[in-house]
Amino acid sequence: MILNRDTQFIKRLNLKSNEIPSYDDFPLNLPIIRHFRELYFHPNVTYIVGENGMGKSTLLEAIALKMGFNAEGGTLNFNFSNYDSHSNLEQYLRLSKGVYKAKDSFFFRAETYYNLATNIEELDQEPYSGGKVIDSFGGKSLHEQSHGESFFAAFMNRFQGNGLYILDEPEAALSPLRQMSMLTRINELVQQGSQFIISTHSPIIMAYPNAKIIQLSEDGLKERKLEETDHYLLMKQFFEDKDRLLHHLFQ
Repeated sequence: MILNRDTQFIKRLNLKSNEIPSYDDFPLNLPIIRHFRELYFHPNVTYIVGENGMGKSTLLEAIALKMGFNAEGGTLNFNFSNYDSHSNLEQYLRLSKGVYKAKDSFFFRAETYYNLATNIEELDQEPYSGGKVIDSFGGKSLHEQSHGESFFAAFMNRFQGNGLYILDEPEAALSPLRQMSMLTRINELVQQGSQFIISTHSPIIMAYPNAKIIQLSEDGLKERKLEETDHYLLMKQFFEDKDRLLHHLFQ
């Protein structure tokens, strides 16, 4: 496991609380903002986890926007919008960056990946556009693959190492086997000097060794071990006593 703080691209996240006019409206009314604590990122892999509605995607989106990414995903060079729905949370965040700049970067959003794939096809249809963008994703149209295959094409082909990768629910279209394969890919890229910040519901995805796991709840942000997360505990309970749990669910 690499643990190189000298090549950490994002180190710390703070809230500009003195600039917040009110905590009454979204996204500033989220519990994680009301009870915000300074967040330190792991040099290799940091997970943001929690139940639906706790603000995982909103927080990850704000971090990505603060770093200069497009709200719907892609590299720092992508600039498209199908529906402008991102929050203004990034205005109230302060990021502390490392001394080095990532050579590669990507913001992956499962819910807008279709829009990204469409934008790639539009860019490649433009005359005099030079090399095809799709070539860096494996050369095959992302729309002509299954959802999971197109996701994995980005992870395997577009992610090049020595990079900053912000991933929002990358497991959305991946089978359990593919999720394990993704852990292998994460490890390969970490060995190449990369840093990941990942929002996920998957206990498999969040199992990368020695990673930092930040769980969001009504009480704010708390660091947890994998075995302490709600996701892991619920899945463990389900498979250890499935019949009893199903009996209670169906009553």
